[in-house]
Amino acid sequence: MRPLSFSPDSLRKLLRHDKIATLPDLKRALGTDVDLTVFRKLKDLDYLTSYSHSGRFYTLRGIARFGADGLWSCEPAWFSRYGTLRATAEAFIRSSVAGYFAEELSAILHVGVQDVLRYLVQQKRIARKLISSRFLYTSIDPAIRQRQRLARRSNQSVPTVVDASRLEVSPDEMKAAIILFYSLLDEQQRRLYAGLESMKLGHGGDSVLAEVLGLDPHTIARGRRQLLDQDVEVGRIRQSGAGRKPVEKKARSNRGHRNLAGTRHRRRSHHRHSLDPQDAGRNRRTAAATRYRDFGQHRGTTASQHGFFPPRKSQSHCHRL
Repeated sequence: MRPLSFSPDSLRKLLRHDKIATLPDLKRALGTDVDLTVFRKLKDLDYLTSYSHSGRFYTLRGIARFGADGLWSCEPAWFSRYGTLRATAEAFIRSSVAGYFAEELSAILHVGVQDVLRYLVQQKRIARKLISSRFLYTSIDPAIRQRQRLARRSNQSVPTVVDASRLEVSPDEMKAAIILFYSLLDEQQRRLYAGLESMKLGHGGDSVLAEVLGLDPHTIARGRRQLLDQDVEVGRIRQSGAGRKPVEKKARSNRGHRNLAGTRHRRRSHHRHSLDPQDAGRNRRTAAATRYRDFGQHRGTTASQHGFFPPRKSQSHCHRL
């Protein structure tokens, strides 16, 4: 008995009409219940399998309209120019500017990639490095890997959890916008904002924000603790007792000293002006005469007692000589 002959044209016609199809759909179109027969006929058609849904959907390469990233979607399946999910993840990581974290690549490919990335690392097809408590996946090539890590470090200088390569503005513009917004905040708001962004960045976030915002890392850590402890006072910028000491206390103290000094001077001045000028002059002459007389007596007595000076001779004796 002559074996049945199957033409791949029936599969081509189905896929051009529906764009995608599952294996049961292809078997019905071909008229067979054998999976191997379908796959043998698909080889003649240059087909693709979806990298989503465990490769359950099929299409023709000529039907797919890949975007600039090499991906094409036909609800509900996703197809890649690179073929399988493993090949697609490896190609994306190898050609990336700054590597990918697992959640970033999952968001781009619209499927979970944790198991795929673990397999690729075990097979030494990609590399990974722990950064901010997460694994950064990079190319296995040392030169490319080094460039990707440096680019990632530069991107993280912008305090945001969004990958800077996917922003609609450049990292420099984003950084300038953040610094402008930061300058409009008061002291407490700056501290709390820095603490919030530090939590987003994870390990090492304090150092990154300290460099970008010009803050002390301890201030950022304090803002983070305030948010976690919900220790925020509405309407107060600084904590009670913080800041410079009031200037009024010092000024009041100085004023007290000045008043006391001024009182003494005024009292003496008032006493002097209350005396009669003639009495004041007479008193000064009397005091001077008394002082010099006492001094002469003390000098003469002491000198004569100790033999320092000879006895004083009278003036008449001097004239006679």
